[in-house]
Amino acid sequence: MDAGAGAGAGAPYASRTAEEVFRDFRGRRAGMIKALTLEVEKFYQLCDPEKENLCLYGYPNETWEVTLPAEEVPPEIPEPALGINFARDGMNEKDWLALVAVHSDSWLLAVLFYFAARFGFDKESRRRLFNMINNLPTIFEVVTGAAKKQTKEKPPNSTNKSNKPSMKMPSRPESHSKAPKMPAPPKDEDESGEEYGEEEEEERDNTLCGTCGTNDGKDEFWICCDNCERWYHGKCVKITPARAEHIKHYKCPDCSNKRARA
Repeated sequence: MDAGAGAGAGAPYASRTAEEVFRDFRGRRAGMIKALTLEVEKFYQLCDPEKENLCLYGYPNETWEVTLPAEEVPPEIPEPALGINFARDGMNEKDWLALVAVHSDSWLLAVLFYFAARFGFDKESRRRLFNMINNLPTIFEVVTGAAKKQTKEKPPNSTNKSNKPSMKMPSRPESHSKAPKMPAPPKDEDESGEEYGEEEEEERDNTLCGTCGTNDGKDEFWICCDNCERWYHGKCVKITPARAEHIKHYKCPDCSNKRARA
């Protein structure tokens, strides 16, 4: 295993409070979601059925790794499911990814409550920890799109009936078979429909792609960075509508590179 694996397994942990353990959980979860969505092609290739029992690890720094299980017996922390690579070619790809997602959720919970026991959390700390993780969708829900369906079922806070996402919306723009029009920033609810329509059209005309710097292709698929709130042509950042369905929190290449350097 590389240094990332060591940091995820045998290295000493500084986590002591429920909030610190939750941050560890959230980082591992983000890395595994990345493997099963944004970097799924790389993940698929690494899960070669001809290799030995492989595991998917998520690490606190939001990275992931497909590798052999730890050699320590017993291991420093609970181990993820073995042999995820063996079923790759015998199943439909979506079903296989969903299966890996379920096992990933189970592993994250095992690691979480291992830490809770290791650090002697009392009943209140365990309850607080569970409440924090329960506010996040599971990896399975993200990978299968169930998390997005649940979000859609929540009653809206405004009377806006269009399917155009706002700049403040924490999830991805709607990615149906028809590429969404260029969205506009949200307006106050007490504005008239006529004023909203005019300003929306103006914003649409003035919005530029953060990569190519143009506003061409208004009828094409666009995606908004949840970090810097800039809009991008899907083709410019290599995100398709289908892939956007599985992205909970999108970061553009610039924001991702800044985080990596930090």
